[in-house]
Amino acid sequence: MDIFPIPAFNDNYIWLLREGPHAVVVDPGDAQPVRDYLTAHQLTLVAILVTHHHADHVGGVNTLHEQWSCPVYGPAITPFDGITAPLMDGETLTLPMLNLTLQVMAVPGHTLDHIAFYTEGMLLCGDTLFACGCGRLFEGTPAQMHQSLGRLAALPDDTKVYCTHEYTLSNQRFALAADPNNLDLQIRHRQDQASRDQGRPTLPTTIGMEKRTNPFLRHSEPAVITQASQHTAQALAAGLSTFAALRAWKDHF
Repeated sequence: MDIFPIPAFNDNYIWLLREGPHAVVVDPGDAQPVRDYLTAHQLTLVAILVTHHHADHVGGVNTLHEQWSCPVYGPAITPFDGITAPLMDGETLTLPMLNLTLQVMAVPGHTLDHIAFYTEGMLLCGDTLFACGCGRLFEGTPAQMHQSLGRLAALPDDTKVYCTHEYTLSNQRFALAADPNNLDLQIRHRQDQASRDQGRPTLPTTIGMEKRTNPFLRHSEPAVITQASQHTAQALAAGLSTFAALRAWKDHF
């Protein structure tokens, strides 16, 4: 199976999974680039995966569903009415035409309905975990996002992370403020800047890389706690309090 990013809007990626003539897309906020890609590569859309209800992730779902009559898999409890195959935390989803089985993980925080899809070596996580960042808390609480990120961080380090926005460089500017002496982060930033200068995506990342360079997964590291404490002018503890301070800091960075 192959996986490709289809660019959409200013910074979205619609991930397309392909096996032979069959394709699955993840979070198609815009139908047209998906239709163009499927036509150009003579592919048949056999399923749509949805991680959460935001318009830039579901705006093209109904058009694609109508054209290909394929199932739309997504969260069981969601404001979006286009889900035809609802999924709950802990369920498994089998896509036989791609020879693929995915585990469904509830990861509320960015939104309350947010789910992720995981199989060995691959995580489709929508707007929960980003390269060097995490999703803004539009509906959930810091505690919910902290727990959700903890679930993702517990996956194997070599898991490739397919998030849905090219936010890496802007996230790294904040990460360098929150974790300024992190040599892994400094090296990564230079490499990712070079990738973007050449028009290449910075994604996918990996769980291991995020654990080394993403301040939202490093909220128990003394250096990150120190920076967050200095920013808030209060002594913070490792874990949730530092995570919440980082998220609030990033919101106004």
